[in-house]
Amino acid sequence: MKKVIVLGATSAIAQSTVQLLAARGASLYLVGRNPERLQATATEARVKGAPSVHTETLDLDDLAQHEALVERAATALGGLDGALLAHGILGNQEAAQRSYTEAEKVLRTNFLSAVSLLTPLANRFEAQKAGTLVVISSVAGDRGRQSNYVYGASKGALSIFLQGLRNRLARSGVAVVTVKPGFVDTPMTADMKKNALFATPDKVARGIVRAADARKDEVYLPGFWGPIMFAIRGIPERVFKRMKL
Repeated sequence: MKKVIVLGATSAIAQSTVQLLAARGASLYLVGRNPERLQATATEARVKGAPSVHTETLDLDDLAQHEALVERAATALGGLDGALLAHGILGNQEAAQRSYTEAEKVLRTNFLSAVSLLTPLANRFEAQKAGTLVVISSVAGDRGRQSNYVYGASKGALSIFLQGLRNRLARSGVAVVTVKPGFVDTPMTADMKKNALFATPDKVARGIVRAADARKDEVYLPGFWGPIMFAIRGIPERVFKRMKL
């Protein structure tokens, strides 16, 4: 990926990935909500070696802006051959249980805004018969758990959407990479008690770049989450529903 739009560029995982892409000489169009953090990310990317870095401050929940955003990025970079969707919110499960409005916020950011962005990106890459779409989903989408099923539903829906998109675009030579991180030590998980299952953003970023290079279909990061989630998916529902997870 040499001309890449990064959506949610100020997230911890995206920031680490941006620096790796910059060091490889990628030109970047960085999009995020926080202008100060966005400029800091851009400055670091330039220091790392990115030949061209553009920024745009935008709330990606504003779906009406997405098509024009993709056009602006393509114009600024002289084309696009890669995209990283890294924006998302954890939300509050208890609040979402009490209020549909709170649940909708999670679904809108994590699923609907991703679909809205992926539609013009996929159409562009399909027309040019080249490109790599890298999208951060989550292991939480593999099975609904009482502790975070609204967040899990948003990521599960996203993963299913990406499966269909991958099936559609395979004939056009476009890669769709679903990234499923487990626990990552980021500001989003600041209130969670840390344990040995937590990975650093840098480790996840390295896995993202490797997966993009290899045009993987789906990757768990770190890799040990693959067998963990295989085992969790295999638990019979009659047993699973009695577990406190």
